[in-house]
Amino acid sequence: MSDFKPRIVAFVCNWCTYAGADLTGTSRMKYSPQVTIIRFPCTGRIDFMLLLKAFANGADGIIVSGCHPNDCHYSSGNFHARRRWIVFRALLDFLGIDVRRVQFSWVSAAEGAKWAQLVNATSESIRQLGPFSGFHRLRGLGVE
Repeated sequence: MSDFKPRIVAFVCNWCTYAGADLTGTSRMKYSPQVTIIRFPCTGRIDFMLLLKAFANGADGIIVSGCHPNDCHYSSGNFHARRRWIVFRALLDFLGIDVRRVQFSWVSAAEGAKWAQLVNATSESIRQLGPFSGFHRLRGLGVE
């Protein structure tokens, strides 16, 4: 299990978290390289079926991150994402997916260190959970 390197997909907003991740890189802070960043205009635009699709395609863990509350470029997108997250947690429970595999967070453009800490902490917690093997079951449910 110690050789396991989790595949993490991060769905981030363009205005805050993506800029924060960029700051992490330009500041030469190190973080787990097993994360794939997918940039969206806003976390409110993220369809949570995409998260299930990421699991179906082999992701072991997922990060959803956007602007802090009341800092959204589109004024309320992060509030929409937070409400969807509450519903999505219930769906994860229903599907039998451990909710610890999905991390929801706020990271601003000035928080490069927080982004590195978030990725490293998520990578470590997913490594302890082990590989996600339920993606075969998701494909059987038509999530492709």
